[in-house]
Amino acid sequence: MIQTPVYGKMLVLDGDTQSSQGDERIYHESLVHPALAASAQRSEILILGGGEGATLREVLRAPDVRRCTMVDIDGMVVDLAKQYLPEWSDGAFDDPRANVIVGDALAFLREDRGRFNVIISDLTEPLPDSPSHPLFNDGVFALVKARLADGGVYALQASTASFHNAALHCKMARTLRKHFKYVASYFTHVPAFDTDWAFLGCSDDVDLAMLSERAIEEYCGRLRGSSFFYDAVTHRRLFSLPLYLRRMLAEPGDVF
Repeated sequence: MIQTPVYGKMLVLDGDTQSSQGDERIYHESLVHPALAASAQRSEILILGGGEGATLREVLRAPDVRRCTMVDIDGMVVDLAKQYLPEWSDGAFDDPRANVIVGDALAFLREDRGRFNVIISDLTEPLPDSPSHPLFNDGVFALVKARLADGGVYALQASTASFHNAALHCKMARTLRKHFKYVASYFTHVPAFDTDWAFLGCSDDVDLAMLSERAIEEYCGRLRGSSFFYDAVTHRRLFSLPLYLRRMLAEPGDVF
């Protein structure tokens, strides 16, 4: 954890910026709310990763969430975030609807038999030297789908979207197309990351890119507290992909 003059407090893991006090809501609102807005039911939510608690915070803003289970392998991050970055969770760890498990997300997916309306993956990028790498492959995506309830949505942070480094994002999208009918890419610029950051929203029942403005406005109108970034106008912008990225996503290429 470091203090900076521009972004405020920042969380850095292994030399990589994870989030900053100044703009973490851009990332976390983008990760969470398109998926929750698209889901017809939101009673049971699962978060894979998310140690700082901000993803948990955003999920619990939805009043119809009955329980949110968060599984993160790094208990030290959870403890230090509670102590030094309480603004990120904003009381979410103490919410009675929160079920926080310090453990292996892959083991949880294999052993748990619960079904979830929305599963959100807030894991680090699946680079070869990353502990998250084993969680990005056909077998794991099949496990995720098996844990989804009917009509469920799977949302994940999905690497960068700039023209010179979108290959990993496209690889993730291509792989997920084998498992879900709808795989929608979206992205936004995250200043603390100094790049355009991408996400994927996956479902067999709903195309996140095609949500109606009315549905998003109704969803946002029920959220507790005020949003910083996400609303119906922002949603349209998130899913309006530039031509270079649409072309890259349409091309055949590597899969996991």
